[in-house]
Amino acid sequence: MRIIGAGTRDDIHYVERHTFWTAPNLITLARFLLVPVFVSLVAAHHYVWAFWALAVLFSTDWVDGYVARRFNQISSVGKWLDPLADRLALIIVAATYVIFHVAPAWFVWAILIPDLALFFNALFLFKGSPELPVSILGKVRTAFLMLAAPLLLLAQANFSWAPALHAVCTVLLAVGSLLHVAASVGYLIAAQRKAREQAKGTTSGTDLGEPAADGGGEG
Repeated sequence: MRIIGAGTRDDIHYVERHTFWTAPNLITLARFLLVPVFVSLVAAHHYVWAFWALAVLFSTDWVDGYVARRFNQISSVGKWLDPLADRLALIIVAATYVIFHVAPAWFVWAILIPDLALFFNALFLFKGSPELPVSILGKVRTAFLMLAAPLLLLAQANFSWAPALHAVCTVLLAVGSLLHVAASVGYLIAAQRKAREQAKGTTSGTDLGEPAADGGGEG
């Protein structure tokens, strides 16, 4: 069973849509609107309900990608909206955990600093998203964080096994955070490589008398 890239079909030709109004984009929007609900539940110490809210929030990250591929609803808007919503949601979740003492302070810094580095790097090099493919390391990182973060909420509840769960989830969260930093370094290197390749292509096009505005590519 395919987990990464679930929903991909070999029997159709994928066509990128140039509209916001697709089912995956609406799922992404609904997912992000669930973030303030999650924050309010943690603030009120309703940890079990917050667990379910975060579980739904994280699971729909997989659902929107599946729907996009399964029903050929990949869109240009979704390509930047989905990762933007993911990054903002994760930063807010991490900040909420630290503010309300669910997780140590290193959690939010391990998420925030790499994401800011990626943001400013993309802004400087591409004036926007570099549109890099998601790496395997990034997928593994996401899996660790999506497992550890919700379960850490259950560890705040008054269950007899909560202390043991808290210890295990803290370790998983630390691993996920380290993988986040590593994945971010990989994306930085990939972005730098893509920028150099684009610059080389533009230079080659200009040397051949092709207008740089046309992209300057060799093709």
